[in-house]
Amino acid sequence: MAKSVLQADNISVKFGGLVAVDDVSFDIPTGGVVSLIGPNGAGKTTFFNVLTGLYKPTSGTVTFDNKDITAKPPHKIAQAGVARTFQNIRLFGLMTAEENVMVAMHSHLKSGIISTILGTKKQRAEESESKKTARELLTFVGIGNTADQFARNLSYGDQRRLEVARALALKPKVLLLDEPTAGMNPQESKTFVDFVYRVRDEKDVSILLIEHDMSVVMKVSERITVLDRGQKIAEGTPDEIKSNKRVIEAYLGKSSESGK
Repeated sequence: MAKSVLQADNISVKFGGLVAVDDVSFDIPTGGVVSLIGPNGAGKTTFFNVLTGLYKPTSGTVTFDNKDITAKPPHKIAQAGVARTFQNIRLFGLMTAEENVMVAMHSHLKSGIISTILGTKKQRAEESESKKTARELLTFVGIGNTADQFARNLSYGDQRRLEVARALALKPKVLLLDEPTAGMNPQESKTFVDFVYRVRDEKDVSILLIEHDMSVVMKVSERITVLDRGQKIAEGTPDEIKSNKRVIEAYLGKSSESGK
C-alpha cells in the first residue's frame, strides 16, 4: 500500500451547535488519485477547507509530508506543497492568463521587495524565467494560446484549466480540485479524466477531487471516500462504492419494500 503524503486523523468541525464534520479520518496516498463525494451538505467542502488551512478543526490533526500542519495558515500550507482550486473560480479577471500564473509563483521567487522595485539584474532574470514557466504551464494545461488574454474573457472551461495551471505554479506535492468539471460540457468532462492522470504522472503530484459528476468520479478515482451528514460512511474502489447500500441510500434516500 502506498505511503500517505497527506493524512487527516479524527477531524471534527463544529459551527456553534452544528457538527459539520464528525470524527473523519482520511489520507491521500503518494501518487494517488482519490475522490471525496457525498450529497449536498455532507461536509465535503468543510473538510477540504480544513486540509488547506481555511478552517481550523475543532479537534483532530492534519499531517503533510510527516509534518503537523493543523495550525498553519493557508499561505504556509500552500508554500509547503498543498495547492488547490476552488468551486467558485477565483481568478484575477483583469490580469492576463500569464499574469495569473506568475502571481502564484511569487512565493517561490528569491528576489526581495527592494530588488523588485529597483529592477536589479537578478530580479529581471527571475521575471524572465517566471514568464517562461507560466507559458509552459499554460501550454501544459491546454490553453497556451490564451497567455495574453484577460482571465475574465476566457471560456468557463479555460478558466478552470487556468486555475489548475496557477495551482501547479506552486510546485505542489498534493493538488486538491474542488468541483473541477462544474460548468464543463460532457466532452470537456470526458477529456478531464485523461488530463488528471497526465497532471499526476508528468507533474508528480497526488490528487484529491471533490466532484459531483459521478461518471467522472468513477472513471478517474483509484479510491473513493463518501461523507454523509459529516460522517464517513464508506471508502473503497469505484466498484465497491457503486454497490454499497449505505452510499445508495445517502444519495437516493432509503427505499423500502413498500415502495416508499
